[in-house]
Order: sequence, then structure tokens, then C-alpha cells
Amino acid sequence: MSDGPLTGIRVLEFAGIGPGPHAAVLLANLGADVVRVQRPTEPLHADQQLRGRRTVVADLRDPEQLAKVKSLVERADVLIEGFRPGVMERNGLGPEECAKLNPRLVYGRITGWGQDGPFAPRAGHDLNYLGLTGILNAIGPADSPPPPPLNMVADFGGGSMFLVMGVLAALVERGRSGLGQTVDAAMVDGVSALAHFIWSFRDAGLWTDEREDNLLDGAAPFYRTYETSDGKHIAVGAIEPQFYAQLLAGLGLEADDLPFQLDKSSWAELSKTFAGIFRTKTRDEWASIFEHTDACTTPVLSFAEAPLHPHMAARGNLLDVDGTTLPAPAPRFSRTKGELAGPPPLEPSDPATLWR
Repeated sequence: MSDGPLTGIRVLEFAGIGPGPHAAVLLANLGADVVRVQRPTEPLHADQQLRGRRTVVADLRDPEQLAKVKSLVERADVLIEGFRPGVMERNGLGPEECAKLNPRLVYGRITGWGQDGPFAPRAGHDLNYLGLTGILNAIGPADSPPPPPLNMVADFGGGSMFLVMGVLAALVERGRSGLGQTVDAAMVDGVSALAHFIWSFRDAGLWTDEREDNLLDGAAPFYRTYETSDGKHIAVGAIEPQFYAQLLAGLGLEADDLPFQLDKSSWAELSKTFAGIFRTKTRDEWASIFEHTDACTTPVLSFAEAPLHPHMAARGNLLDVDGTTLPAPAPRFSRTKGELAGPPPLEPSDPATLWR
């Protein structure tokens, strides 16, 4: 157990996939004591997102086993669940029932659509939730369908991160009121909140609904990726004039010979110019050219390469643990330092022995 900022906080996680386990491992890395409840039909396995837990196996249809789980609810600070609305209620573990058992309980619910609304009872995945927010339509080239941005944006950016934020905010409020509450973390809400900046640009007339037509969606030649001579890629983010000047210097270009940086009508042609130059050297040659500049131009690394980059290695944010690469706890604290949670449990715990 670490001495992280959440040391002493007890989290009861009901087994799910994606954002729920991710939220739980983030809390565990910050020192929380996490107990995971899962069905007897689910095997215990070495999924690295299940680090930092003890696991209780329980059939919630069995009154005796349900009573044991309720005894954990009575002693928990936080409950996390990611089922469709109504599932926990049917199991006798909905927010109202749990509040009777433990009025101080913070009850975190993570779903794609939220606890209410026409789509609330429907199935879905990251891409579906992202599609309803307007954000998916804004990603990718203009001449092809929007690509799936992995499942980073809705599941984790708009999902687990907002669940964690909601849980922590509710714990702070509990310090004033003495009472828990329910946190409805919907991925469609979280993604929309992440997009404040884009909505602000759109309301100001600085963003269109067309893909690859805006400052930050790949249309601007100074904010996109380019292929290099070895088939790899370089990321260019030289938005500000002083950074753009350094980009041009590294490319061997003179600003006086080029259109004004923000002249949108010239962006397509300028992108072709930049692309041709970037194809003359390898990715690592370009990385070396721009390494000690503020041109905001950096290599695009693979998963295998990322831990080996000097900056990433110096920060130690991708750790080798018994041959497995794991992200280090984040964010970092000056006093109450979190630590990487222990390995996934391969044997269940007896609920009668926990949190006594």
C-alpha cells in the first residue's frame, strides 16, 4: 500500500470493462484501497488494469453472498459500477439502498449514455458515444470517413477521468456535509466537456463543421503530421509565430518567400511544400534537427519506442515491471507520492476478512 494522497480511502469496484477498471487503478495508484467484486463465472487473470486490488467473488443472486457484499458497502468510502441503468438496483445495490446502508458512500456510476435520456438503456461503445457529441465528425481527413481515435476520447478521456474527478469532488464535499452522493459520469457528457475549446472557437466563427478545414484538425500546414523518408512520421505543432519561424528555419525556408502563415487559402499548397521537404530525411534526422529548438516539431513514436525516448525515460512515466510496460502513477505529488499498485490478484479474498 502506498502513502499516496488517497491512502485510507476504501473503494468498492463492481467488475466491468474499460473505464470502470481504469478509474479504479488510477485511484489505487494514488493510494486508495480497492476491492473488486466479480461474478463466479469471471476468471481471475493478470489483466494489468486490475492491479492494486483484492478481489471478492460473489453471486449477487445468493442472499448470503449479497449480504457479505453489503457488509463491504457499509465500510466503503466509494462504490464504482459501470452497468446499464437499473442493473445494480435489480441486484439490491442501487444508490438508494446503498445510502441506507452507508449515508457517507460516494456512489460512482460510469456509462456511455448516462443514467437518463432516450439512449440510456441502449448498448454502445466509445465510438458510438463519440459520434453523438459532434467530435467524431471533426476528426480525420476530409476525403474519408472519420477514423476511430482508438478508444481514448470517450472511454477514458470523457469517461474514467470524469468519473475519478466526480468521485474526488464528492469526497471533498462529503468533508463539509458528512454525506455521500451519486456521481452520474456519462461519456457523452465528459466528451462534450472536453470540447469546450472547440465549441468556443465554433461560436466565434473560427471553426467549421467540415473535416480538415480548421486550425487544429490537420488543415493547417503547421499543425499536422508528415511522412518522412523512412516511412515514419513527424508531428508539427508550430502555431505561434515565433515557433513557426523556427520551423521554417529548420526546413530551410524563408518566411518572405511564403504566403502569410494564417492565410487559409494557401494552406493546401504550403502543406505540399512541407511534405516534400519532410520526405527528404528520416524521422530521426528531423528529430535531431529540431531537438534543441522551439519549433514544436517532434518524432511520432511507436509503443515500443516511447519508453526509450530520453525525455520519457528521464520522467520514468513508462515503467518496465517484470517485462510488462506500465504507465507510472499520474499526476505527481510533492509530499504524498503515489506508487504503482501491486499486481493483479490471482486468488480471491474472503470478504469477511476485509476492511475490519
